[in-house]
Amino acid sequence: MSAQNNNGAKDPWGSGQQSPPDLDAIINKGIKNLKDKFSGGGGGKGGGAAGFGRALPMILLFAVGLSLWSAYYTVPSDSVAVVQRFGMYLKEVPPGLHFKLPLGIDKSTVVPVKRQLKQEFGFSTPGARDVYQGSRDGNLETQMVTGDLNAALVEWVVQYRISDPVKFLFAVREPAETLRYVSESVMREVVGDRTVDEVITIGRQEIEIEALLKMQELSSKYEMGINIDQVQLKNINPPRPVQESFNEVNQAQQEKEKLINEARREYNKVIPLAEGEKDQRIREADGYRLKRINEAEGDVARFNALFTEYRKAPEVTRRRIYIETMQEIMPNIQNKILVDDDMSGLLPLLNIGEQKGGKK
Repeated sequence: MSAQNNNGAKDPWGSGQQSPPDLDAIINKGIKNLKDKFSGGGGGKGGGAAGFGRALPMILLFAVGLSLWSAYYTVPSDSVAVVQRFGMYLKEVPPGLHFKLPLGIDKSTVVPVKRQLKQEFGFSTPGARDVYQGSRDGNLETQMVTGDLNAALVEWVVQYRISDPVKFLFAVREPAETLRYVSESVMREVVGDRTVDEVITIGRQEIEIEALLKMQELSSKYEMGINIDQVQLKNINPPRPVQESFNEVNQAQQEKEKLINEARREYNKVIPLAEGEKDQRIREADGYRLKRINEAEGDVARFNALFTEYRKAPEVTRRRIYIETMQEIMPNIQNKILVDDDMSGLLPLLNIGEQKGGKK
């Protein structure tokens, strides 16, 4: 197996290859320098042999230095290194300082497995080092057709991590580019199943969840070695020729919702108050009804009791009723004058309303 070229301009995580530069160029340059020295060393076989003898220590020193320089490499703390020997996968090594066979026998590729990577669709972050992170043609990527045959401009971001470095390097050629194609295809499918109102307003969260699940499913199916962390929708707008009309429609809908909410708030304020007043009136009427019934029943019972006693002794009962009635009435009268009916004149009277000291 051979690893894809994830270095240089196509490095999706921004860290360079930790192995030495092109060894063929270095060796060819050294051979050219030696040939130049040998060609100017005396012009004959004797001169060539003497020149080679003088250059041999330099050759050995150069070879030893080149071997030592290409035998070590460092893996950052957020990465692992995948080591190949003669192009075949050998092992994964953790972060730290490591050694390998020099002169291109072993090759190490650093993969940032703990770093969260992202891809942007419809826009680009300035200064991004990954050529596959930003949008290559935002106008074409964002133009989508919804389920009700309307158009929308959709911008979104995919955040992912490298979960399997071996699959990421060897299973798919250019996995970052493949992820862009997968993400765009899935987003067009999900948006195409919904109306333009759902895409722009109420269906954003459902679109993000469904797109995340489908992207992860395809990434696992293609063995890309990628784990999708999040799909986040950014700006969603109608096409530019109809944006003004669409904004007016949205404003009208918002005004409609505002009036409906105000009417519901007034309804919820008035109706419960009226219901409460109704219940209060009903309870007061029931209480008054029970009071009148009880009072009438008490009066009937009292009258029956008096009538029973009256039938036993009419004169005594009549006098007792008179006395009890007078006891109830007299204390409420301020001026009291008693007149004897047997007297022929009006002088014999008793003013009992006056108290001692002339006070009433």
